Amino acid sequence: MNVNIKQRPEFKDLGIPQYETEGSAAVDLRAAIENTKTLNPGESMLIPTGLFIEIPKGYMLHITPRSGLALKKSISIVNSPGIIDSDYRGEIGIILINHGDDAFSIKRGDRIAQASFVAFGKATFNKVDELSNLNTQRGEGGFGSTGTK
Repeated sequence: MNVNIKQRPEFKDLGIPQYETEGSAAVDLRAAIENTKTLNPGESMLIPTGLFIEIPKGYMLHITPRSGLALKKSISIVNSPGIIDSDYRGEIGIILINHGDDAFSIKRGDRIAQASFVAFGKATFNKVDELSNLNTQRGEGGFGSTGTK
């Protein structure tokens, strides 16, 4: 898949996203900021990436936290996973949140999130009075209804 990407000129030194290994499903997104920002415990902040991505029709860009930041620093994404639609043409921004006990510094070029392309289908909704086959194994069972195994 070929994807068009534009970068804010003042952040060209950060490079464009790339897959780090042959098996990588996602690319890292970097903080496109001039000065270090501090994310205090419990605080959230929008961090720009300097990237504008032309997402192919039929795909979305799926934004997820970086596992190392989550494990080591308790840094996540507020609206995780973030979904960026194919008709969006603005700059990609990441809303980071600090779930930890210590302040977290974000520096220019830090890897702050990861992005993957996900194909999706669109549904046509048909309003009905009853759903078919209510006698499934799960039925109307909700949260935790499949057991504790």
